[in-house]
Amino acid sequence: MVKVKKIKLCLNNFVILLTLSIFLGCSSKKYINYQTSAALLNINDTIPLESKFQNFINPYKEHINRDLDSVLAFNPNTQDKSKGQWETNIGNLFASTTLELSKPIFQKRENKTIDFCMLNHGGIRAIIPVGNVTSRTAYEIMPFENSVMVIGLTGKEVLELANYVLIEKKPHPLEGIVIKANENYSKVVSVEINNVQINEDKIYYVATSDYLANGGDSMNFFKNSTIKFDLDYKLRNLFIDYFKKIDTLPNITTKHIITE
Repeated sequence: MVKVKKIKLCLNNFVILLTLSIFLGCSSKKYINYQTSAALLNINDTIPLESKFQNFINPYKEHINRDLDSVLAFNPNTQDKSKGQWETNIGNLFASTTLELSKPIFQKRENKTIDFCMLNHGGIRAIIPVGNVTSRTAYEIMPFENSVMVIGLTGKEVLELANYVLIEKKPHPLEGIVIKANENYSKVVSVEINNVQINEDKIYYVATSDYLANGGDSMNFFKNSTIKFDLDYKLRNLFIDYFKKIDTLPNITTKHIITE
């Protein structure tokens, strides 16, 4: 009987060892990375691509180019942000377009009216030359992913905005607002929104970009506001929609900074 128990014990141990060896043998191997290397592959027009790769991307490239180069409108006057001390025709176009297309969206969603628009001079990245206007034009003048936001400001904060404009001395795009200054543009005399002098206690709704809404270009009057609405409408798409809507781009020369 003792011999039988010993044999059974040996068999049990053998089975356990066999099971463990099978389990360990089937487990996945672990690899440790001791070194990495990388190389920069420059793909441009001077280096021919493999024909298969070229044939693969060409249909997509041609489709994108057709969309980008399709004519949407005509521009009879060069739109240039460098031509103007306090306002430029392209800046006026930016602000006017943003206000026009944002108003109905805000009205429908919030049942409120946008009072005026302010964007930033630096956000305009190219001119619009005389000639056909395409979707590519919108990507050139607005290469960023900025979208429209509406900010609520008190009349007192609008005065802060007006003082900022005079101190900056840049033709920031404006629409719906007129800032009246003294003769040397060193002091704000009054501010009118839609031809009505502002009320310091009233809330005014301003269309701007998400970049400025978050305090970009030191526009803290936007950043500090607790009243913010995201229209989820990219400025680039807004401009494309506007180009599709009209036949000829206007040359807007309205003055928003004047002396009293």
